[in-house]
Amino acid sequence: MPDKIRFAIVGAGSIAKLHAESIRRHRGAELAAIADKNADKARQLAEGFADVRLFADYRDMMCMEEIDVVCVCTPSGLHAEVAVAAARAGKHVLCEKPLEVDAQRMTDMIDECRKHNVKLGCVFQRRLMPAMLHARQAMLDGKIGRPVLGNAYLKYYRSPEYYRSGGWRGTWRLDGGGALMNQGVHGVDLIQFLMGDVESVFAYTGALARDIEVEDTAVAALKYKSGAFGTIQAATSVYPGQETRFEIHGERGTIEFGDEGIRQWTFHGREEPAPEYEDTLGLSSSSNPQNIAVEGHYFYVNDIIRAIRDDREPYVSGEEARKSVDLILAIYESARTGREVFLNN
Repeated sequence: MPDKIRFAIVGAGSIAKLHAESIRRHRGAELAAIADKNADKARQLAEGFADVRLFADYRDMMCMEEIDVVCVCTPSGLHAEVAVAAARAGKHVLCEKPLEVDAQRMTDMIDECRKHNVKLGCVFQRRLMPAMLHARQAMLDGKIGRPVLGNAYLKYYRSPEYYRSGGWRGTWRLDGGGALMNQGVHGVDLIQFLMGDVESVFAYTGALARDIEVEDTAVAALKYKSGAFGTIQAATSVYPGQETRFEIHGERGTIEFGDEGIRQWTFHGREEPAPEYEDTLGLSSSSNPQNIAVEGHYFYVNDIIRAIRDDREPYVSGEEARKSVDLILAIYESARTGREVFLNN
């Protein structure tokens, strides 16, 4: 194994900059190649790096022996084809969220990576939120007793110009959905990470404010396998964008937290101050999609390196990453059919 893990990036859009900067900062990583149909974007992303090869077609890039990991930064509906090609070429995969937008294609990604003995990790930087980590530990410690309600409020603002900025945005084929699949998937991932697998959903979705194929507003009622209930509200239609917020209620306590930290930390029969911590992740992007710090992506670049060197599963594996997408797909099916939809996880 080389002294440095060599990365390639497929897709040179805005999110790729966070991958590139994370690779730049890591002493155990180097950027070897970038693939994008837009040559100018690829050249701009390569600025400041030495000896980076540029490709118009990612399939040509897969022949390079000097690549260990492929970062998949394409539109969501193209994740599977890039990941499968990487796996078949013997490259590990670090995929942007969501893992994909189609259930069968997610299965293909996972199966091909297993078949070719390569790692498949997915970027969900909100799982690193200190407030979330404290909340999850408190739940594991039994501080709230039996959880009875788990709610996620994912209200973003995205302008009409945002949807016009890329031909793939707001489309079923390449974006796979709207407020839930693109922006809200982080929060959908977090609420099921905290509350456990979802048994069934009933939902409404629609494009209420934007001229797009997919939803800009969604509400869903959840029943968790534990027996608890919950709700998800997601939007890109509200102005201004609101703080992403989570409420966890149990028979013996309540925890509420969001982008701005812990709002409530209350347990029956005990007085305990909310944990103090420093949050350096910079994850408040409710109104500005560019307002994301690099630290979250650096964690996942480091994690895939450690997973390769230690031969372990990535922090968010393909199987774990697909749960949020499966839940969103169930929400879409419920909204389309007007029926309660049961998940098969």
